Amino acid sequence: MVAEPVNLGRGWIGFDFAEAFDCPTKVVNDAAMQAVGAYRRGRLLFLGIGTGLGSALVLNGNLEPLEIAHLPYRKGRTFEDYVGLRGLKRLGKKRWRKHVLAVVALLRRAFLPEDVVLGGGNAKHLTALPEGTRIGANAHAFKGGYALWTSKIVIDT
Repeated sequence: MVAEPVNLGRGWIGFDFAEAFDCPTKVVNDAAMQAVGAYRRGRLLFLGIGTGLGSALVLNGNLEPLEIAHLPYRKGRTFEDYVGLRGLKRLGKKRWRKHVLAVVALLRRAFLPEDVVLGGGNAKHLTALPEGTRIGANAHAFKGGYALWTSKIVIDT
């Protein structure tokens, strides 16, 4: 299923980017590109903790973009409300870090990944990584974009 991005303006779905730019195009979000770029093997869960909560799953070379951010988490708020920038500002770093650990543990149980990569601009605020995770790098997005463009990975839709 394809849906309008929640945190961006409307009009992305159905827009003919190839015609507008007069060249071939592929459109994916930053979490998907970073997930592909960080992928090694098996099942990888990517969580981008930045302005919001970006997410993607790569399973045996197949990319599955996810929309976890806006699912309910606690007290009528979403995952993004706790681990995104709004949560960091509202909770402060110490409480925010506890929620990041809790959310990663919860999503690890749900998706059963062999590898979890935390990326996004706020990952730098973590003082300890949740067990079985590693920090991603912005360079993964470039590597992932290249892999997606050269069809080294399949995008599930």
